[in-house]
Amino acid sequence: MIRFDKIDLFYQGKAVLQDFSLVVNKGEKWVLAGPSGSGKSSLLAMVMGFSKPSKGRVLVDGMPVTEKNAWEVRKKVAFVDQDVSLGDESVAGWLEFVAGLKANQGLDFGEERIKPLFNYFELDGDIMDKNVSGLSGGERQRLALVVAVLLQRDVFLLDEVTSGLDARMKDKVVEFFAEHPSWTVLAVSHDQAWQKNDIFKVYDLGG
Repeated sequence: MIRFDKIDLFYQGKAVLQDFSLVVNKGEKWVLAGPSGSGKSSLLAMVMGFSKPSKGRVLVDGMPVTEKNAWEVRKKVAFVDQDVSLGDESVAGWLEFVAGLKANQGLDFGEERIKPLFNYFELDGDIMDKNVSGLSGGERQRLALVVAVLLQRDVFLLDEVTSGLDARMKDKVVEFFAEHPSWTVLAVSHDQAWQKNDIFKVYDLGG
């Protein structure tokens, strides 16, 4: 499903990745570990077409990711960035905006879908009236994960999505994604919660 084929990445003349190859098959769950600056987030950005390798290819469903087809790839993938920039409006307004996007028309963003996810990720119902900019980092991370699930994609790219959560909630998030066998997950994280879950295969870029 996702294939990194002999990737080289140089930044300011320094080699960040050299001859990196990895195949993430459908339904597999991987976590990329390693120190800061080892290229973990860059690999997710390459899948989304936000950046290009210095050498090598990234393929999704056998199709090389290029500037021309990046939008087609993004329609298949739910990407949650570590920065979680959600705008500056109410949570309800932001959800309405996402649901109204052309690519998301026909998806169910109704209360019956949202409420169980809010309950699992321990987001209070009154959060709907709060301004997104006033949420804590952990609340924004959990809200972004809820929306990623609502998009009904089968591929999840998760970049440090548990960094703002306590240990118990980290475990809940990891368990949530581990328990869906049809989902393909490629996560970047320093958190041991991902690495200690037997469902996730670990690739240590610092090893």
